[in-house]
Amino acid sequence: MGFLSRVRRLVSGQPNIEGGIKVYAPISGEIVPIEKVPDVVFSEKIVGDGIAIAPSGQYMLAPIEGTVGKIFETNHAFSIESPQGLELFVHFGVGTIELRGKGFKRLAQEGQQVKAGDHILEFDLEYLQGQVSSLLTPVVLANMEDVRFLEKRQGNVTAGKDVIFTVEL
Repeated sequence: MGFLSRVRRLVSGQPNIEGGIKVYAPISGEIVPIEKVPDVVFSEKIVGDGIAIAPSGQYMLAPIEGTVGKIFETNHAFSIESPQGLELFVHFGVGTIELRGKGFKRLAQEGQQVKAGDHILEFDLEYLQGQVSSLLTPVVLANMEDVRFLEKRQGNVTAGKDVIFTVEL
């Protein structure tokens, strides 16, 4: 996917955004280093670099303007691509796929154009707390090969309002 987004950006002549692309919190909570997620796929950055969020609230929002890519059948994770070719993957918790969608509700559709802050998924935090091994929610840059610079933030964030990282492609 990274190669194709790079080709699209070159063909369309899209310039890099001055100051980078701001990625907003898709979920409210406290930012945690990605290395602390108890799943090697995320902690060892196999799918890409990013952060995790210890969640609060009940919604997963679009972290950037773009096109919703894949929404998992179990409604626990989604991907999104910005017009500039930034590809993000947001995955609620560890072990959530085994719930087969219980505790989650889809609010957007694959292929839908969204703005940062638009609702993508709804979740029942109270239900999920007793069902999975970890609620840490990774937010990952899936096309790290296209990233020139990544500035990660720290602290508590509010979904749709606070920047979690800035990226230059």
